[in-house]
Amino acid sequence: MSDLPAGVERRAIDGEDGLATRGEPVYGEPTQDGWRRWDAHRSKLGAMLELGMDTGLVGGETVLYLGAAAGTTVSHVADFAGPTYAVEFAARPIRDLLDAAESRDRLFPLLKDARKPETYAHVVEPVDVIVQDVATRGQADVALANRQFLADDGRLLAAVKARSEDVTADPEDVFDAVVADLESEYEILERERLEPYHADHLGVVARPR
Repeated sequence: MSDLPAGVERRAIDGEDGLATRGEPVYGEPTQDGWRRWDAHRSKLGAMLELGMDTGLVGGETVLYLGAAAGTTVSHVADFAGPTYAVEFAARPIRDLLDAAESRDRLFPLLKDARKPETYAHVVEPVDVIVQDVATRGQADVALANRQFLADDGRLLAAVKARSEDVTADPEDVFDAVVADLESEYEILERERLEPYHADHLGVVARPR
């Protein structure tokens, strides 16, 4: 396994070893001594770390998180990162996301559409990392549209959901097509399927060209 970022540790909680961060619980995850289990079965980024992908995360980064939903993963990110901008379009999960942000002064929820970065460009500063977990058709387009925020030496950490692009196509064909689109502006450093944690998902680590 590649090195974990500062602020993320492997800990035995409730008798089970796994990733953990320090912070208030968000989604009913088990806690111990201020540490909270980071459930990789509920977090694509957690799965990337569990699988040993070289995310480049060291801790303290400024992060733009696209597709924050109710805050399951982005709350863990805000536990170890620097300023963390959490973009979520659906109104339903925003309340949970706001609750997660109450105890995290580095987490900034934005009720915005990740496909329209011009609507939050006045708020988001240049970032070291873009984490993309947007389950929508055109996942490569989202990463390309938000490239403007990413530092030249930054990282894109994307979870590509095959079924969001095409429910009938072979997932590997979908992954190849998305990666090919990304390569117009990103250099792909690593790609790996996220099984057994997430079926038909591909983890991608890339940097701007």
